[in-house]
Amino acid sequence: MTRTITVGIDGSSESRAAAEWAAREAELRELPVRLLHVWEPVPAPMAQAPLLGADTHQYWTERVPREIAEGIRLRHPGVEVTSDQRSGPPADTLVKAVEDAELLVLGSRALSGLGGFLVGSVGQSVIAHTEIPVVLVRAGEQATDEHVMDPTGIPSAATAFRPVVVGLDIDNVDDNVLAFAFEEAQRRRTALHVVSGWQLPPYYPYVLTAGSVPDEGVARRKAADLTRVILPWRQKYPDVEVVEVSRPGSPARHLVDVAHDASLVVVGRRIRRNPFGAHIGAVTHAVLHHATAPVAVVAHP
Repeated sequence: MTRTITVGIDGSSESRAAAEWAAREAELRELPVRLLHVWEPVPAPMAQAPLLGADTHQYWTERVPREIAEGIRLRHPGVEVTSDQRSGPPADTLVKAVEDAELLVLGSRALSGLGGFLVGSVGQSVIAHTEIPVVLVRAGEQATDEHVMDPTGIPSAATAFRPVVVGLDIDNVDDNVLAFAFEEAQRRRTALHVVSGWQLPPYYPYVLTAGSVPDEGVARRKAADLTRVILPWRQKYPDVEVVEVSRPGSPARHLVDVAHDASLVVVGRRIRRNPFGAHIGAVTHAVLHHATAPVAVVAHP
């Protein structure tokens, strides 16, 4: 079975942006795009209501997928596009339907008046329970957002890609996350910024309170640890420029800060077999809600 870039669609602006991002990623990977529309059946009496009648059902299950597919074929003529429909609880159905996919792409919408984005319960549940990489794309995301400005300061998809950013916990390094990030940077022919945030030793506040000069040795050791971890990856991907960012403080805050100038942010999620609850980790949760660039969540043991 051919692996696909699968995108969940529902006709919303965020799912349309996700479909466009999926098409661009499919071009980079030379894979087909699969549009997956999951709809939840409603009780028969409600289905006869004016707002949920046959015409409305036909629009959402037939016209919307067709329109999105036609748009992708028009703007990305080299990308093969297929459509699929499933019926059932959205989160569970999505998870089961993408087991053989290369990548799942979903949309997230902006929170009105707040500097963040909303990852709904379906998106969070899918991220927590699927083991393939999931990319969240904000509504309004465009190809030009992934590229640097042209020499005149005008957004352009013809310029170089912005860097890829990956968050790394040097105490729990996973090869799946790093491999995904390096591959994405290599496909885009851009730099990879590896961001590692760390907490100061418990005694550190007391040292500062006593008026002593802060020990810069901690920062040097953390930076050296990051360099040591990344060295084999530099050797494996010699064409990828690597920028190491090692800072004290909140990893999520540093990732969100660096992500302002990124084309893609990559974070990890530890696989948990507990079927109850949507556990995606505090750092990943924060990045999903506050990073402005698309965010890839890579599951790992």
